[in-house]
Amino acid sequence: MLTQRSGFAGLLAIAGLALWLLLAGPSKLLGIDTGNAGMALLIGAAWISLYAIYRLPRGEVEKAVSPGEWKAWVGAAFMAITIAYFLAKAHVFQGPPIPHNPDATAVGRNLVMLLIAWAVLSGVMASRWKGEVEEDERDREIAVQAGGWGRGALVFCIVGIAVMLGFSPPEKLVWATHLMIANLLIFALMWGCLFEYAATAAYYWRDRR
Repeated sequence: MLTQRSGFAGLLAIAGLALWLLLAGPSKLLGIDTGNAGMALLIGAAWISLYAIYRLPRGEVEKAVSPGEWKAWVGAAFMAITIAYFLAKAHVFQGPPIPHNPDATAVGRNLVMLLIAWAVLSGVMASRWKGEVEEDERDREIAVQAGGWGRGALVFCIVGIAVMLGFSPPEKLVWATHLMIANLLIFALMWGCLFEYAATAAYYWRDRR
């Protein structure tokens, strides 16, 4: 038990350091790109956590928490981190296009790495329930309801961007470069996904109460 608690505390410390490097740390530390270092630490902590979960015997907690809920909680966490990282680094997209903007290239690469890591982790998580029923009528109903929240958040974000661009005077839109607008559209997609994952997790949690 003590070993498990120590390991959990260690993973939390690594994840906290990774988030600090990604969101608030200096761009360089001892000559190392902190964005790349934070990304590597965060993905490493996620993999270790998932491996530990994968190795656990099927207990009462896993019987109560369905595969859909596991995916929703982890997906919401990954998407929240991705959005937080995007917002923390959004200023780099005000510069020239990506081929001539090394900072934007690095941020874009890290965002893609986060999304790829989540896709791979989702596949590994699904393998834990291989051969079992992963979805029933309740799961499909929750997916429909959560999908409505995701679509609503996406539409709200797109309309907000359109209104901001359409009604702001030109002198107030100096920051709105082509690169920034393109990334705002990507942000809208991530925002919709975050709401869908969060709503899914909330519906499962409500049903278990």
